Amino acid sequence: MAGMLENTCQALEHAVSDINQQQYLNKTASSPQSPRGLLGRQNQEQTFGGHAMQKIVPFLWFNTQAEEAARFYTSLFQGAEVLSVTPGPDGKAISVSFQLEGQEFIALNGGPHFKFTEAVSFFVKCETQEEVDRLWGQLTAGGEEGQCGWLKDKYGLSWQIVPNALGELLQGPDPEKSGRALQAMLKMHKIIIKDLQEAYNG
Repeated sequence: MAGMLENTCQALEHAVSDINQQQYLNKTASSPQSPRGLLGRQNQEQTFGGHAMQKIVPFLWFNTQAEEAARFYTSLFQGAEVLSVTPGPDGKAISVSFQLEGQEFIALNGGPHFKFTEAVSFFVKCETQEEVDRLWGQLTAGGEEGQCGWLKDKYGLSWQIVPNALGELLQGPDPEKSGRALQAMLKMHKIIIKDLQEAYNG
């Protein structure tokens, strides 16, 4: 494992050395599509959309699909965009910085050494059943449905697509009603608000 990480770090080092720093700064100032650095926004740009650069940024390891995945994810959410694409020595993307709903992410093309697992997932809070249905359909396409609102997308990354109503029902004032809603949720794959409400009401 140490050797795999060392090889990847060397590739990253080579990629960074290939970027002309003066051209990088000039392009960043003039074009929102220009590279902003391997690790996303750096010292010359401490804000985005009036908000300070985030201190903690999820860093996602892909095989070769980092840019494809970033463009797929940004097509699904509001307020989403690809912030930068950094090329490696072969000219292909080695890292991609992107933003979903105000949250910044970095995707790396690190090779086939590491896989995503359900130990880490992204929890998406949905206002309506329509939003749940849309995201569930788009993210499970080519992926895998799980239980209780969990799924894996076509890249193996896990998501939880959860309506806000679930939390409201599970934390309701009547423990017996909340228990019925919980039991109904445990039998579901995609969460259906109407069925939860019916179980809650008895």
